Amino acid sequence: MKKKLKRLFLPAILLVAVYYAVFGGEYSYFALRRARAQMAKESLELTALRHQLDSLKAWADSLTGDPATLERLARERYGMIRKGETLYRFAEPDDSADSTRARPSRRDTIHDR
Repeated sequence: MKKKLKRLFLPAILLVAVYYAVFGGEYSYFALRRARAQMAKESLELTALRHQLDSLKAWADSLTGDPATLERLARERYGMIRKGETLYRFAEPDDSADSTRARPSRRDTIHDR
């Protein structure tokens, strides 16, 4: 009887250890799998955010150091023109015109005099 008990003791302990490793505790197999999936998702988000940050830095650099970009922005958003130019705006019909429009559309044209 004692010999039989010794033979079952080691496999039982091993079985309990395997069960605990797979299903139990803070670092179970399933918890680690969820953590790895979360880490992969957040890594992708971090890569996307870094790409967006690089784009924004490039845009900020072009706004501070490139006069052509500033001029284009001033013309497109604010309808600004140079001396000697005339701005022609083509109005939409009254039924489809948006009266609250603050910036010029692509239909605006600028001509030199």
